[in-house]
Amino acid sequence: MLDDAEPPPFTLLNPQGTAAAVLVCDHASNRIPADLDQLGLGPVELSQHIAWDIGAAPVARLLAERLDAPAVLAGYSRLVIDCNRPPGDPTSIAQVSDGVVVPGNLQLDDAAAEARSNEVFWPYHHAITRMLAHRWRHGAGRTPALIAIHSFTPVMNGFRRPWQIGVLWNRDPRLALPLLHRFRADLEVCVGDNEPYSGREVGFTMDTHGGAAGLSHVEIEIRQDLIVDTSGCERWAAVIGNALAEALRGESVYQIRHY
Repeated sequence: MLDDAEPPPFTLLNPQGTAAAVLVCDHASNRIPADLDQLGLGPVELSQHIAWDIGAAPVARLLAERLDAPAVLAGYSRLVIDCNRPPGDPTSIAQVSDGVVVPGNLQLDDAAAEARSNEVFWPYHHAITRMLAHRWRHGAGRTPALIAIHSFTPVMNGFRRPWQIGVLWNRDPRLALPLLHRFRADLEVCVGDNEPYSGREVGFTMDTHGGAAGLSHVEIEIRQDLIVDTSGCERWAAVIGNALAEALRGESVYQIRHY
């Protein structure tokens, strides 16, 4: 599926970053491999939130620079295969997304689904594993923290979401609670605690690479209408970067703990 003309299934940013943290972006790209013929969709559909997390990649890039942290960005659209869902899950290769039928995902056989896992999904996750291992080995005794950057659509099912930022977490409070405290102290920020999605329900990347290993981890969601241009990305990367810099000062962040 991915021949030599296609870009790799992930991008590494700032791999020599010195921070004891790794940033990831599961839905960084809306690219479809040429072999899949755009999954039967047009440029309008592929520019929308069903194909990727709009604005998440540039914010992740800015945060990698701000924190001097390495980052791993997924290289293909979530419609090819969702890198934040377990392979085989009905939402892993969506046949319908927010009411849009995805023709190239209908009646997919096991061999085709397996090819997407092997060529897109697993290389991305192996890259996260390698980057975490690298930071762990070279972290001067500190275990790395894992931070995922996502974005969410302003309106879903007719409901206009008021939150500008969401902090998603499950059991590990080490990054989530300091971030929520910092965001709530800013009167210009409307933050959601496990809104608009719950980290207790969705989070393959966080559970697999963070929770299972006892690494501190958190997922940050940003409303897409706030990060559609360079100035918006820069503003919210600064807000989030300042909060993360403070949260990452806690020594418990760099210890192995299972909750």
